[in-house]
Amino acid sequence: MKVRIIGSGTSTGVPQIGCTCAVCTSADPKDNRLRASAIVETDDARMLIDCGPDFREQVLHLPYERIDGVLITHEHYDHVGGLDDLRPFCRFGSVPIYAEEYVAKALRLRMPYCFVDHRYPGVPDIPLQEIEPGQRFSINQTGVLPLRVMHGRLPILGYRIGKLGYITDMLTMPEESFEQLAGIDVLIMNALRIVPHPTHQSLEEALAVAQRIQAKKTYFIHMSHDMGLHAEIERELPDDIHLAYDGLEIYL
Repeated sequence: MKVRIIGSGTSTGVPQIGCTCAVCTSADPKDNRLRASAIVETDDARMLIDCGPDFREQVLHLPYERIDGVLITHEHYDHVGGLDDLRPFCRFGSVPIYAEEYVAKALRLRMPYCFVDHRYPGVPDIPLQEIEPGQRFSINQTGVLPLRVMHGRLPILGYRIGKLGYITDMLTMPEESFEQLAGIDVLIMNALRIVPHPTHQSLEEALAVAQRIQAKKTYFIHMSHDMGLHAEIERELPDDIHLAYDGLEIYL
């Protein structure tokens, strides 16, 4: 399995518009963070996790290949704002969108032209497939397990794909989800900033969750400019925990 981080930033991206802090003005490309998203490739499937407003920019320089499915974590714009840009990939065939029921309803309201019975030509062919936490499904022959995490008080989804766990925008996680992540090799998980936040994990909180899950490698995503400079924070982390960055490739 190969995972490519195509976005490691939070909803505003980094640099943040109008900000002149050390991170937003950094010359280190690892401090430039597009909105959080990843491409997961297995032996028989190529999957996108979330499709935010930076999606077009994120894939322009990548090989033009089929996407077998899109796993949506939740309905917030920074995670679904690029769905219309899936149109070029529909030349390979339909690109199913996997989301839980309330998210699917929100997408139908937000993009009704994509999901009516008689779509006009030129819109993406992205049929919605409703899923539930704890109920495994397959994309081709690749098994996917959605699991519940809490974005503050909003229930959203994380995913386990083989030995990979992917979680974004989490503040807390029920005990059942910890059990579902047991034995993973790689954990990709959100850590917004240094100081606490009401709906996202801070760095300290993320480190505690990583310590409990005990993946062989953990990579933090969904970071704001308040996380600090990549090079400085990376030096302070344990050997098996890293800050992700846009373009990072992880092999399992």
